[in-house]
Amino acid sequence: MDTGRRPLWQEEPAVRPRMADPVRTAAVRAVIIVAITLIQAMVAFLSTLAGSWLAFPAVLSTVASTVVATWAVLDVWVTRQVWVQRNGVQSQPSSTARELRRERRRARRQGRRESRDGRSRVDRAAA
Repeated sequence: MDTGRRPLWQEEPAVRPRMADPVRTAAVRAVIIVAITLIQAMVAFLSTLAGSWLAFPAVLSTVASTVVATWAVLDVWVTRQVWVQRNGVQSQPSSTARELRRERRRARRQGRRESRDGRSRVDRAAA
C-alpha cells in the first residue's frame, strides 16, 4: 500500500570506506582531547582577562593539554599507518585493467602454443 510519501531518508552507498576500528577509536579520542583543550584555553583566556586567581593554573593545564592533544593527533596518524601496513589496502583492479591483463595472458599463451606447435611440426618433418 503506497501512501505517496517519500521515505524519511534514503540509503546511499558510502563514498569512502569506513575507517578501521583502531583508527576510529584513536580519532574519537583525539577529537575529545582537542575539544577539552580548546575549552581549557578559553577558560584560561577569560580568567586572565578577569584577573582571577584561576588564570595561572588554567594556563599551566592548557599547556599540558596542548602537549597531550598533539600526542593524540599523532597517535591517529601512527595508528592509521600501522593498520595499513599490517592489513594492507584492499584494492580491486578495475574491470578494464583486468580485461587487458586477460587479453595479454591469452596472447602469451597463444604465442607459446604456436611456437611449441611450430617446433614440434618441424622436428617431426625432419625425422
